[in-house]
Amino acid sequence: MNVLVCPSGFKGSIDPSTAADCIETGILRALPSANIRKVPLADGGEGFANALVAAQDGTRRLITVTGPVGTPIESFYGIFGQGKATTAVVEIAAAAGLSLVPPSCRNPCLTTTFGVGQLMAAALDDGVQRIIVGCGDSGTSDGGAGMLQALGARLLDLDGNEIPPAGGGQSLATLDAIDFTRMHPRLHEVRIEVACNWKNVLCGPSGVARVYGPQKGASPSQTEALSTALEIYAAVAGRTLGGNVSERPGSGASGGLGTGLLLLGATLRPRYEAIMEYFNLNGLFEDCDLVFTAEGGLDSQTPCGKIPAEVAMRAKNHQIPVIVLAGTIGDEAEVNYEVGIHAYASILQRPSTLDEAIAEAERLLTDSAEGAMRMVVVGRRLGGRW
Repeated sequence: MNVLVCPSGFKGSIDPSTAADCIETGILRALPSANIRKVPLADGGEGFANALVAAQDGTRRLITVTGPVGTPIESFYGIFGQGKATTAVVEIAAAAGLSLVPPSCRNPCLTTTFGVGQLMAAALDDGVQRIIVGCGDSGTSDGGAGMLQALGARLLDLDGNEIPPAGGGQSLATLDAIDFTRMHPRLHEVRIEVACNWKNVLCGPSGVARVYGPQKGASPSQTEALSTALEIYAAVAGRTLGGNVSERPGSGASGGLGTGLLLLGATLRPRYEAIMEYFNLNGLFEDCDLVFTAEGGLDSQTPCGKIPAEVAMRAKNHQIPVIVLAGTIGDEAEVNYEVGIHAYASILQRPSTLDEAIAEAERLLTDSAEGAMRMVVVGRRLGGRW
């Protein structure tokens, strides 16, 4: 049996590559003769850079950057290809992710994307011709202001004074203009592509401050202050971009970082479309009898661009069965049967706390893969008798 293993990660516990290894181990316990192909996947959040580098036989470059709370952290970016095809992949979560913000410091009015700009600058210094940015799992809501400052932009207030670098989203409340005359000299030479949540917008009732601010630690008053600051930012950015940016698709990705990337001339892409191309999802199913995929949660939103559903929809075209292993099974998860998922199961074996589940996640995923594969083996032995 030829088995394709293409999981996403379990946020906060298992990255996609480790998830693939765990599933492989479990399958081989049940069916040692299985031929397994592992293709870890990520939708732009945690694990995106590692997964894409692995898929493209690239390498990682380690670098110290300013983290989301303003302190130095160890980060990285990926690089693959040669010559005019040399590409860097920058993962927002590796420099401005929510997991990098201690719970006691979770205030999106203050956190910064400055480190993201430092990663991009390092990639530019490496001579890359293209930068792929994975937006997801951010702990920031500064509209990408910190990123722009790290790349040389000057954010000016009404008096013409420069807003302090890495000031966070609240600093945008005094913004009047952005000076791009001192930007990194290679920015105009590269193509920047962004895999992001296409539905996230910068401002309004569905803007990132109100939708995601509380999830990132904002109080009600901080949420309103941040929303006002981002509206000011949208007005200034609109003068540069030539139009209303407030509700432009993707403008609110990663706490408004999508808008900052638009100001750099980046192309924003729906992440499911970009992932299909970057990981060559359409070419995964040759010589494949069964697919295992996985993600932290499976629910009614999974068909809206989440990796298990994207994999299943494509496997369905090849009439290949798909099994999903998930940390949790949420409301109306049964809708996933309609997109090509044939079976799903939670990896949890007993009631447990989140900390306990995270600590045991690798064992739980391995055991769950083994159990699912043993069911498949039983089905094969029964053959047509049912």
